[in-house]
Amino acid sequence: MRVITVTLNPAVDETITIDRLVPGTVHRARDVRRNAGGKGVNVASCLADWGIRATAFGLLGTENAAPFEALFTAGGIEDRFERVAGATRVNLKIVDANDTTDINLGGLPVRSEDVASLVTKLEALAGADTLVVLAGSLPPGCPPSIYADLSARLCARGARVLLDSSGPPLSLALAAPELPYCLKPNRHELAEWSGNALDDLADVVRVADQLRDRGAKLIAVSLGADGALFLSDKGTIWAQLAAPTVVSTVGAGDAMVAGLTAAMAEGASLERTARLATAFAVAKLGLLGPHLPGRVEVEALTHKVKIVAVETADATGMGETR
Repeated sequence: MRVITVTLNPAVDETITIDRLVPGTVHRARDVRRNAGGKGVNVASCLADWGIRATAFGLLGTENAAPFEALFTAGGIEDRFERVAGATRVNLKIVDANDTTDINLGGLPVRSEDVASLVTKLEALAGADTLVVLAGSLPPGCPPSIYADLSARLCARGARVLLDSSGPPLSLALAAPELPYCLKPNRHELAEWSGNALDDLADVVRVADQLRDRGAKLIAVSLGADGALFLSDKGTIWAQLAAPTVVSTVGAGDAMVAGLTAAMAEGASLERTARLATAFAVAKLGLLGPHLPGRVEVEALTHKVKIVAVETADATGMGETR
């Protein structure tokens, strides 16, 4: 199976580690590092660490493409990014002992012809044996309907689409007649789309069920420290795993998407999918940068994931814990 990731708004992630963030004061950094990033880039990198070679599409500024090119070369990732004039945005991640603070820029403005060129090349490559990950925010100049349009085009060619986005791009994709094969919202994104607070597990299940009823084959809702929900036509599972070490939360959601992608590529059961995606996300919490630890370590974590079958649509009953 060919795996393709699409990152329309990549970023150089500059991570600054300090002892404790105190607004309005001067801080001395203990460590500063720069990594090629953006959701789809992070997914491709995690997949490479797992042993799956992905093809990376997107829009990349020519002025600072070197970190991305180095990452792609090191990971054996096929580089199909469209180069555009200018510099890719730089996002700041401030990490202290308690939390991670993100400062994200809007992105490098792109031209409609650059977007059209990427869409044409992506559509030509995708086929029935293709899994395409559409991930992240959109840069200025990119229409908010792009994910809805791409999903329709790719589904028409028989490809399976996994969508991880938020705001208008997600809303427009969810308003389309045919939903992507797989959706990965977090609780906040799902609540924003539904227009309701999703404070309880039952609320999350109820809204996610609506997407399943409309044709999404796999839905993963990340719940932060409460784990994640996984829904398919085989049922609903609540997966939980406490992180042994938390260095940074940056990229954990992208790692979960990589875990979902890896599970789909191997034709995994719903339980295996929940275990693998959860293990990817938790493993990522212990590392800075767009990488996973070794495969043996990640597989070991899959066996520690607590699995609870959600028996009813209103989630008032729980099945056997495995």
